[in-house]
Amino acid sequence: KELRAPICCVMGHVDTGKTKLLDQMRKSHVQEHEAGGITQQIGATFFPVQTLRSRTKELYESLGKSPLSSDIPGLLVIDTPGHESFTNLRARGSSLCDIAILVIDIMHGLEPQTLESINLLREKKTPFIIALNKIDRCYNWKSVENLAIRKSLKNQPEEAVNDFESRVSETINALTCESGLNTQLYYKNKDFRKYISIVPLSAVTGEGVCDMMMLLMQLTQKFQSKRISMKSELQCTVLDVKKAEGLGSTIDVILVNGQLKQGDTIVVCGTMGAIVTNIRILMRPRPLRESRVHNDFIEEKVIEASAGIRVAASGLEDAVAGTSLVIVPKNNLTAIEEAKALVQSELSSILSRVDKGSEGVCVHASTLGSLEAILSFFKTSKIPVSLAAIGPIGKKDVMRANSLFATYEREEKRVVLGFDVKVTDEAKAMAETAKIPIFLGDIIYHLQDRFLQHLKEHEEKLQELNEHAVIFPVVLDIMPLCVFRKKSPLLLGVKVIEGILKTGTPLVALKGLEDHVFLGKVTGIEMDHKNKEEANVGQEVCIRVEAHTNDQNLLYGRQFDHKNQLVSQMTRKSIEALKENYRNKLKKEDWGLVAKLKRLFRL
Repeated sequence: KELRAPICCVMGHVDTGKTKLLDQMRKSHVQEHEAGGITQQIGATFFPVQTLRSRTKELYESLGKSPLSSDIPGLLVIDTPGHESFTNLRARGSSLCDIAILVIDIMHGLEPQTLESINLLREKKTPFIIALNKIDRCYNWKSVENLAIRKSLKNQPEEAVNDFESRVSETINALTCESGLNTQLYYKNKDFRKYISIVPLSAVTGEGVCDMMMLLMQLTQKFQSKRISMKSELQCTVLDVKKAEGLGSTIDVILVNGQLKQGDTIVVCGTMGAIVTNIRILMRPRPLRESRVHNDFIEEKVIEASAGIRVAASGLEDAVAGTSLVIVPKNNLTAIEEAKALVQSELSSILSRVDKGSEGVCVHASTLGSLEAILSFFKTSKIPVSLAAIGPIGKKDVMRANSLFATYEREEKRVVLGFDVKVTDEAKAMAETAKIPIFLGDIIYHLQDRFLQHLKEHEEKLQELNEHAVIFPVVLDIMPLCVFRKKSPLLLGVKVIEGILKTGTPLVALKGLEDHVFLGKVTGIEMDHKNKEEANVGQEVCIRVEAHTNDQNLLYGRQFDHKNQLVSQMTRKSIEALKENYRNKLKKEDWGLVAKLKRLFRL
């Protein structure tokens, strides 16, 4: 059977050099265009078999073998994000791919997203190789550009080889202990089914990259010929929606199986409902170009899998990236309706995760994949989302958010978060009038940080306003040998038994269940001759307590003494203020004390 180009994914922890590795393979500089140096969207590059042959020719010659013989037309590489918040986007990439490259930094070993990627690959049953990157950072390493790894190792001084071998051994052991993987350097691997191959390389100098390319071709041809056989059934995913000069709205798609022709009737998911349209123009990027960055396309009548393709057709401006593209027979209304329901179900399943009943933020994202990732990330971070949409933030979106926010009790949740989207001038003006903050970002965890910072600032502002109303729960024992002044202002040595003692706390002495003596407010706390704002459980401090002017006759030894415990005089208002401003800052036992004092004062 005729074979298609295998689809390959690049995965791994942030900053391990995934995009740099692809740059080295195609000798370009995509990384410079990325937000924060972390890949945000799925891109695709086609490597023709002729390129792979020329890149591996010297390696084959050094091994005394004839150059790469190939039944496959080349390799289509998808560059997926490595940050933990993009699990869903990566899962979308993984499900498309036939083989994956897991990039590990030789200097750092296994990191959180490395383990996450391994679990994801196992879940999808995707075969993979390990690219052990940054070998050029080994101690005293002497680099020679684009050299095969074994040749490069022969050029190294003893200390570089020792450092290299030690780090490789550490990585192999870590993979066994933490993931239960059997791994081996690819050139020592005698059983590719039993052991996962490790290719040491440098994405900066190109050393070992030809080894990786050779291995990818060999493994896919030898073990995956059935999977990569051409199939007539269409499998196609929308990666991006773009406006192209002279073409209007276009979609970038990955064609995994089947073929697309000019004039085909297609159905894709749209933000306003399913889109039914006809393909006007089909374009394929020139080989060795990454479809996100370059506009160097060739027009085609028919394109077969596997390929990264740009499709121009009318009505695509609302198409949703990350959903399936379906071909239907022309004028077959039943097939069209079925296809419309199928493609829209992908979007509705994601939007159904939004908790409309909670007081949550409003989220806008550029693609379905990024929206899925944000919702998953925010769920883990316990940030509720009540409204979600795909596409730029317009005037209508702010109006919709404002009508939802009008029902909120908590002002700080009235926020719109936009990931990789633009805001219209009308929307900005309306948000400003309605006092709705709009935070934008093109890295998900930066967006989360900005929102959490907003919550913190709001909380601090509220705390300042409510400072006089907040009373912290506390229980104190008077130290009888440390009573320095027996009348107001009292100077008493005390030990904190429960809760938190703060300046400004009103104190009462407990004489019985019904009998309490109000002493006054704590106006000073001193420990080791230093003034303090607060004292915690177990600490012994000297406190100054000032009574009201009409309670000046209060005397230690007459109305109260060391046998009476001192507690903070809680009020209903002070408990509400505590709940409002310090809900997450007080410990469980502090809230237990609040409950006890509430019963004591019959609140």
